[in-house]
Amino acid sequence: MKFEHVSVLLKETIENLDIKPNGIYVDGTLGGGGHSSQICESLSTEGTLIGIDQDIVALGAAKERLEIYNNHKIFEHNNFSNINQVLSKHGIEKIDGMILDLGVSSYQLDEGKRGFSYKYEAQLDMRMDTTKGITAKDVVNEYDEKELHRIIKEYGEDNWAKRIAKFIVQERAQSPIETTTQLTEIIKKAIPSAARREGPHPARRTFQAIRIEVNNELGILEKTIRDIVDGLKSGGRICIITFHSLEDRIVKNVFKDLTTACKCPIEYPMCMCNGKAQIKTITRKPILPSDEEIEINSRSRSAKLRVAQKV
Repeated sequence: MKFEHVSVLLKETIENLDIKPNGIYVDGTLGGGGHSSQICESLSTEGTLIGIDQDIVALGAAKERLEIYNNHKIFEHNNFSNINQVLSKHGIEKIDGMILDLGVSSYQLDEGKRGFSYKYEAQLDMRMDTTKGITAKDVVNEYDEKELHRIIKEYGEDNWAKRIAKFIVQERAQSPIETTTQLTEIIKKAIPSAARREGPHPARRTFQAIRIEVNNELGILEKTIRDIVDGLKSGGRICIITFHSLEDRIVKNVFKDLTTACKCPIEYPMCMCNGKAQIKTITRKPILPSDEEIEINSRSRSAKLRVAQKV
């Protein structure tokens, strides 16, 4: 299957990255190279693009797509949370900008065997990097009921989380849950038929929750943002696209903290810490996709872009 992915908020992201032709820019979620191709369009032959992705198929597709550009290019099979390690490896001290697109690619959703989607029969995997880490099968069959409930409630924001966790544990007691189809049927059984008739597919939230757990998507985000900001030159920008309210909340809160100079306790009559703000926010409110983009690509519906600049 050819790697294809429609980049969300593409124009808005590139405009807000404020690209300098000779700069160094990092695409921490390279995917099929949609955002990176536009970065390369704006770079001179002296500019550098660093593309990071933990999906080896995505990395290969992006390399091929970006061959036509004459900029310096570095490709890393890695997780964006290791940005410090990647920059150090290549002797780069500071960068001019970085983007993160935290969504799952269309390819990953549509290629059934990866196990990301409830639409296709597949082994329960859901790993972005298929070379390491726990799988969705591990989560579904080994986590206790309380932990499953927490994950589905917190990461999936599903009102039926407790029943879904209970039904999963009951079913796996009979035999292991190994496929997406098995899990989907269990979720359908757990949710009353009246509730299933409204809203999104009944399995969507649980699949999202398990995917977030498998890839530790929320656990790495706050530290990563701080590491990126540390690695930015003055005036450099960070652009982050989220698709989940918890992700967006983390980005919003970290940005807010990094724009706050004084960290002294509120009861102090004056600032004693001599703190300095590290960034200024460029987007007071998140940038949302246009109606036209949503019509073309329904998966962009929940996307939010936040941008900040190193002071």
